[in-house]
Amino acid sequence: MSHKRIKFKDWREARRKRAFDLHEQGWTGRAIAQALGVSEAAVSRWLAAKEHIGRDGWRAKTRGHKAARLTDKQRRLIPDLLSHGAEAYGFRGGLWTCARVAEVIREEFHISYHKASVSRLLKALKWTPQLPAERDERRDEKAISCWRIEVWPELKKRHDKTI
Repeated sequence: MSHKRIKFKDWREARRKRAFDLHEQGWTGRAIAQALGVSEAAVSRWLAAKEHIGRDGWRAKTRGHKAARLTDKQRRLIPDLLSHGAEAYGFRGGLWTCARVAEVIREEFHISYHKASVSRLLKALKWTPQLPAERDERRDEKAISCWRIEVWPELKKRHDKTI
């Protein structure tokens, strides 16, 4: 008798396969559930899948990936669009965020992306959001210097006393 070695994707698949084997040996759903530490409802679902799908009903379903919604041409345009700066699209300040990039994609291509997906998209394009190259013209260097010298040390002292 030859035993074919089965390769499982994960432990859940192995557990379902074991449930099928026990069922073929005549075990009840309740006994299988107790032996595997799962609910009777779970065992019932697995056995129903076996009836519907067949012998390989215990296998994990492959999850299909959604097709990319932007075409390759559109994807290649994104760095060019972003090179104009965030202010060119009406944002205050020159900093690009994933949420802002998502808005630009929606405005330019009429396609909605979640900011987390935008992050992955930008990473795939090897483009990372950058800080503006130049300082904001409204920035008051003298006031900042004064704050660092006079206010910051006092705040730091107060904080250190509370610790």
